[in-house]
Amino acid sequence: MGDHFRTDIDQLESFTKGLTSARESLEQVRKALQQTRADQVGTAELDEACDTFQEKWKYGSEQMKERIDKLTEGLKQNTDNYREVEKSLEESFKRAATAGK
Repeated sequence: MGDHFRTDIDQLESFTKGLTSARESLEQVRKALQQTRADQVGTAELDEACDTFQEKWKYGSEQMKERIDKLTEGLKQNTDNYREVEKSLEESFKRAATAGK
């Protein structure tokens, strides 16, 4: 079974960093859009459409942020767990090698 399951801890860390970066970019975009008021854009219809978009974008981006945070935390915990398992296995192999001498 072990031949079919492999975990690259460096890839987990890279993925976690990518998620964190995506979350930060999302937050920057949300803040930038928050600064643009609908009354600065143009017609009343366009202003209303912008306000509606802002409300939906804020809700959606907050939901995405929460999910990214949860996923990132889970990935960090998994990475730590894998590192702990690797360390324990390494120590066990060293003890077994020493005991066999």
